Amino acid sequence: MLAMVFLGRRTAFSMKQLQGKESSAAPEATGTSPRASIAARIERLPVCGFQRRFVSLISLGSWYEIFDLFLIAYLGAALQAEHFLTLRQFELLVAAGFVGMFIGANLGGMAADGFGRRTAFITMLAGYSLLSLVSVFAPNAISLILLRFIIGIGIGGQLVIADTYISEMVPRSTRGRYVALSQFACFTSVPVAALLSSLLVPTHWLLDGWRWVLAFAGTGVFAAVFLFVRLRESPRWLESVGRRDEAALLMDQIESRIVRQTGSPLPPVPDLPVERVTRMPFRELWGPRYRDRTLLLSCFQILQTVGFYGFANWAPTFLLHTGKNIGQSLSLGFVFALMNPIGPLFAMVTTERVERKFSLIALSLLIAGTGMLFAFVHQWAFIALVGALLTMFSSWFSSIFHAYQAELFPTRARATGVGFTYGWSRISTVLSTLIIGSLLSHGIVAVFLFIAGAMVLASVLIAVWGPRANDLPLEEIST
Repeated sequence: MLAMVFLGRRTAFSMKQLQGKESSAAPEATGTSPRASIAARIERLPVCGFQRRFVSLISLGSWYEIFDLFLIAYLGAALQAEHFLTLRQFELLVAAGFVGMFIGANLGGMAADGFGRRTAFITMLAGYSLLSLVSVFAPNAISLILLRFIIGIGIGGQLVIADTYISEMVPRSTRGRYVALSQFACFTSVPVAALLSSLLVPTHWLLDGWRWVLAFAGTGVFAAVFLFVRLRESPRWLESVGRRDEAALLMDQIESRIVRQTGSPLPPVPDLPVERVTRMPFRELWGPRYRDRTLLLSCFQILQTVGFYGFANWAPTFLLHTGKNIGQSLSLGFVFALMNPIGPLFAMVTTERVERKFSLIALSLLIAGTGMLFAFVHQWAFIALVGALLTMFSSWFSSIFHAYQAELFPTRARATGVGFTYGWSRISTVLSTLIIGSLLSHGIVAVFLFIAGAMVLASVLIAVWGPRANDLPLEEIST
């Protein structure tokens, strides 16, 4: 909390420093009416290097989040094989991380709405990266489980802030594409986690190999320091909490920079409203306007995570239970991991062309069908092919719903809304982990029946109650 206050003060100080430097970026230089809303000024910005640079910075921080999140899937099988963890303790390890993420998603969302997107994002990254370094020296299973719980709080908070941050900083016509681009960059960490695990786990140089993999996760501390210097706050958020002068100054900077980059004047500012300041964003989620969306996304998150993490967290363990040894399991896990960045590439192509609601329905059904097929294949080549397709569909699905969930709430309560609803996916993962661990004794067909049923129900929810969101300003979607 102290770190958030310090970062918030540092942002305000930076804004004062920049005020003199940016005096040349007056509204007249960019064709901006002094009364234009920040949202309107963002929506009229042409797509150029500014947005790509911003998304790259967010992706750098989120890369470590995804790396740490998927890491346990690969280390889990190895830790069981080395008898550091039993199957029951592995279940607890996964569950502890996701309970922490449930808490973190809610705290992170409220912190982002209260202290700012930048402050909360960097604090979460620095916190869980430092604890990853501490976990290198975990002496036993209990201490590792406890540390994963605390690390989960930081990961859960950062997960929801990134979607909110990006959605507020890019124009409506590219919102889904830039979330997908960020997901692509982040998911490149999954094959890195798999490769490092396969290379380092069999080694023992001063420490057990799996501990060196955790040490790599801790290098996110350096990314946090870099982002502390480079990232700026969301102008939309600044305006929504009444800090309009800071928001206007920051937009002057951004517009001036974009005019220099493009060499062209900015187009006219569209007519979009200024959001009303509120001090109770969580209460607003349950008002008449947003209650249905809060319930829809909460139920959807409970179901979708069964399919996404049901395979991602358990794939190497599934393979162990089908007769593969630890080396074969990790090798196939690496093949699956290589497909994680491919899904977001498809999302980048489709997200603005196909209504996100319909994409979620189709991909939910594809995950359900491919999962059932995986349960019945036995030859090495078919296991690799079907598992790779299932992984690709899952990461494609993830890229779409991460954009979608951030579009359904107003700026003043966006991070709180995403955090609360997304938090239920963390609790769902805890419960589904216990269920999958129990079902696994009956074979993987029972597990994938469970996964398929959850994904079919998720598709029905979105089909019946999900609103459309493509190519609409955030302020229009949330009215």
